[in-house]
Amino acid sequence: MSSVSATTKTTSVPKGRDMFASKLGVIVATLGSAVGLGNIWKFPYLTGVNGGAAFVILYILCTLVVGLPVMITEHSLGRTARADAIQTFKKLAPNSAWWLVSGAGVISAFLISSFYTEVMGWVFAYIAKAIKGSILSSSPEVTSSAFSSLISDPVQSLVYQWIVLAWIALIIGLGVSKGIERVVKALMPVLFGILLVVCIRSLTLPGAVEGLRFLFKPDFSKVTGATVLTAMGLSFFKLSVGMGTMITYGSYFHKDQDIPATAVRVMLSDVLVSLLCGIAIFPAVFAFGFEPGAGPELLFITIPTVFSVMPFGRVLMPFFFVLAFIAATGAMLSLYEVPVAYLVGSHGWSRKKATWVTLAALVVVGTLPALSGSLTAHIKVMGMNFFDLFDWLTSSILMPVGGLFLCVFAGWRWGSANIKAALTNDGALRNEKVVQAFTGLVKFVTPMLVLVILLAGLKII
Repeated sequence: MSSVSATTKTTSVPKGRDMFASKLGVIVATLGSAVGLGNIWKFPYLTGVNGGAAFVILYILCTLVVGLPVMITEHSLGRTARADAIQTFKKLAPNSAWWLVSGAGVISAFLISSFYTEVMGWVFAYIAKAIKGSILSSSPEVTSSAFSSLISDPVQSLVYQWIVLAWIALIIGLGVSKGIERVVKALMPVLFGILLVVCIRSLTLPGAVEGLRFLFKPDFSKVTGATVLTAMGLSFFKLSVGMGTMITYGSYFHKDQDIPATAVRVMLSDVLVSLLCGIAIFPAVFAFGFEPGAGPELLFITIPTVFSVMPFGRVLMPFFFVLAFIAATGAMLSLYEVPVAYLVGSHGWSRKKATWVTLAALVVVGTLPALSGSLTAHIKVMGMNFFDLFDWLTSSILMPVGGLFLCVFAGWRWGSANIKAALTNDGALRNEKVVQAFTGLVKFVTPMLVLVILLAGLKII
């Protein structure tokens, strides 16, 4: 692969290109991308099965040295090039194959969208079920049966996914500032408000202190090599890196945006949301004697059971699933924007055309994971249904490979001079120590850790 020039000036904003309207909008939109079902679903259940507080501490430490450096890298590359994920590498490393790195990211974002919208569809369905009270039962067998009937019904699976896709497409079609930024700005305060209400109710339950102890009092005797690997993996996947979203969002940053400070604020806010979700869930789980290590079914089976026995649970349960849907919307917007930005930037399409063509493609491809619990359940590829296959391809291969080569590119090809120019805003910021720390991480530490995540995902280690 060819080398890159010593210093690359930040490209001026192309005429007519939409941008985030404010610095606050940048932070909120980027946080919306990072905060998703991973906070409300994956973080709590992984914390539950990995022993609680010790895992949380490992996760935060890993976020600092794995997820955060990759996020800063993507923002820097995107803002410098002012282009979609693929054109970013074609501009910064012309006449080379480096664009394949972001090509993997675009594919990853598309495939994740195809099954993430199905999970969002389940959440949307559970809002209605919670309002009607059809999942209000103290029996896990009843809530398990309700979830099984949902995912095994091909009509419901498709219809709910299509509703989600239409919702996201309508927002994306409005543009970056009037669509993504405006909607996420409106939804984030609602998310925090609902989350705080659920937290307060959970904390007032008898026996809630056991849940807090589980979440905040570490027992490092429970830490194993597998625990560390899981924490590393979650720290990488939680910040929406390695799939072109942060390159794309970075391209909408203004030239005076402090990228390291923005990324740190987003990371800390994302960790805060995850901890608040833990506070909302674990005190209630312990108060009513449920198993904190319930696993992936925590959101759709255990949580409805917990709310059914909680005082005022019937009132709060719909709000909890609204909370989950809002969180998923911010993440899904960033995923959907990646292929749309590529079609607009690399092929000159209008945003409207790119949005609806992407919608049509996701309707077709999304059918495969959507029907994995029903009509296509018998079709296995490498022993996996399409839902699990797409999840494995993206989380175990495409995203770690993308993150690994992003670090290699930034640290060893783009180089220290360009890193310094991007992180200091061409010398306007006095943050030399931050630049030095980041450069050391992105050249030596982060790529090695991402490589470990890749090897673990492939079950080589």
